[in-house]
Amino acid sequence: MNLISFLLRSSWQMVAIAILTGFISGGSSAALIALISRAISQGIGVSLDAIAIAFGCLAVIALASSITSQIMLIRLAQQAIFQLRLSLSQQILATELSHLERLGAPRLLATLTDDVQAVSEAVRLVPFLCIDLAIVVGCLSYIIWLSWQVFFLVVVLTVVALGSCRWLLKRGQKWLAKAREEQDTLFKQFRTVTDGTKELKLNYRRRQSFLQEDLQQSAATYRRYNTRGLTLFAMTSSWGKLIFFFAIGFVLFALPKLMTLSLPTLSGYVLTFTYLMLPMDNIVNSLPVLGRAGVALQKIESLGITLSDRAETLTTPDSIRPTWKELRLAQVTHAYQTEQDDRGFAVGPIDLTLHPGELVFIVGGNGSGKSTLAKLILGLYQPSAGEIWLDGDRIIDTNREWYRQHFAVVFADFFLFDRLLGLDQADLDVAAATYLKRLRLDHKVTIDQGKLSTTALSQGQRKRLTLLTAYLEQRPIFLFDEWAADQDPVFKDVFYTELLPQLRNQGKTILCISHDDHYFHLADRIIKLDYGQIEYDKLMSQA
Repeated sequence: MNLISFLLRSSWQMVAIAILTGFISGGSSAALIALISRAISQGIGVSLDAIAIAFGCLAVIALASSITSQIMLIRLAQQAIFQLRLSLSQQILATELSHLERLGAPRLLATLTDDVQAVSEAVRLVPFLCIDLAIVVGCLSYIIWLSWQVFFLVVVLTVVALGSCRWLLKRGQKWLAKAREEQDTLFKQFRTVTDGTKELKLNYRRRQSFLQEDLQQSAATYRRYNTRGLTLFAMTSSWGKLIFFFAIGFVLFALPKLMTLSLPTLSGYVLTFTYLMLPMDNIVNSLPVLGRAGVALQKIESLGITLSDRAETLTTPDSIRPTWKELRLAQVTHAYQTEQDDRGFAVGPIDLTLHPGELVFIVGGNGSGKSTLAKLILGLYQPSAGEIWLDGDRIIDTNREWYRQHFAVVFADFFLFDRLLGLDQADLDVAAATYLKRLRLDHKVTIDQGKLSTTALSQGQRKRLTLLTAYLEQRPIFLFDEWAADQDPVFKDVFYTELLPQLRNQGKTILCISHDDHYFHLADRIIKLDYGQIEYDKLMSQA
């Protein structure tokens, strides 16, 4: 039902038309069975011309309606999956960064990959399931036409048998749901494999401990839950086949003793039940896929509700303000829980004023709140209390998107795009080539229509490419989070003594989070943080 609701939300009109044509196909298939049964009962010697003509017409109708139904449902299903992928991605990008960090990358990745894939696989089966269901309904209608008393007895038998199937299905669904919960943990272990490869290679005992205690345990739990769920579904499938053989045996051997049945009626029942075995087998075999999709849709819906609760106001930003006078944080505070301390950690209250053309170093020990302060200044974190002002504009939900466009940033945990996205200037390649030369990367990287020739470089060189993007954006405020940490001594010196002063001379404001204290004398101001508070804000000209 969750899957049908998912498709109905995409286009209920197309679903209705597809189901209608599917039932026409199923009804036509049932009518074909009736004609076959009638032809057999009349015998070979009787003229069957009229039946043959009707058979040909019904075959064409069944084929045409089946193709129409499948094509419409295939298009609808693919459109629904397309919209689901885009919607989830848009929701994630529209959610507060602090909330995404609490959810964690493993959960987001599991939903975007495995959950969407599970729904996609189930949606792929929907057109064929609709045809099979239509055939089942059509054949059951034919059984009613043969004898409603017999149909009633068969239905009673089927309801009793399906009751046990329902119990098996519910148990199987429960284990699959547990497997899906465990999958978030398994994705976390996979990220450890990819992100922590060097550390695991360097310590044999650490590697063995991780493989045996973390990865193997999580994978074994996932396997156990999945095995139990799929075993119950397999039992349901086998039990479903047995039900049909039992129904045929009941009609052949038990019913003739309870009531008088003509040979055409009896042969019609046997032929219909035999024909029904294939579509019913398809339906039952699809139950594991549908079960997974049901669990996946619940996880997707749960994540969607969680994201929508913390969604930011989406606006189309106005043009940025290239010249500004003052960026002010007034009693700004940001508090959040940490895994190590249930009491949480707070940055602030912060009072800070920034001006154009300043080179500001933000310093402090690990965990002092430097990165949190940076995200508050950038507008990525919303203050728990206090206000941020850019000149006379207070930064609130409706203009936060516009405010963020004033910053060009390179994070410590940066992501490098292989294209210069969002830059549409006419001479982009020429400008990029100029900056590549300044960054001493022109012998390794070229730019063609905004696309980088390679990103397979050292960490320091990759960071220089992120600086290339920041240069090309030409925004009034730059923020660098430990940018020089991965640079060789020569280029580190170039960064501090040449690149940063050049930006300042252009009127840019530069915020530089750094531990390189032997370059602090180049700053106009040094802001030191300690335990989330500004310990001092010192003008170097007065030092």
